[in-house]
Amino acid sequence: MARIAGVDIPKQKRGVIALTYIFGIGASRAQEILEKAGVSEDKKVNEWNDDEIGAIRDAVGTYKIEGELRSEVQLSIKRLMDIGCYRGIRHRAGLPLRGQRTKNNSRTRKGKRKTVANKKKATK
Repeated sequence: MARIAGVDIPKQKRGVIALTYIFGIGASRAQEILEKAGVSEDKKVNEWNDDEIGAIRDAVGTYKIEGELRSEVQLSIKRLMDIGCYRGIRHRAGLPLRGQRTKNNSRTRKGKRKTVANKKKATK
């Protein structure tokens, strides 16, 4: 198992797919990295030699990934919450930010349903 940027890369997968296991690297950036390192996209991770792994590490090092990227995202969200803008308020309330309807859906953001009990009708 190759270890790049503190992440264990699965060795049975193709290089392009395996690099996407790193936070901040998607499919297109993975292709770019392998191209820069001079490694074939179809080559599996267990077929990489030490020189290729080193070249890939160097190419990955030029991007902001993993912990550094996560902290930057968190700081951006915190900034929105501190200035009290609409998106910040929605973040704070745990609601969707981008104009989605919340009456029926948005269970991912809102969490498990909280049932509200009805008032009991007065008996005559």
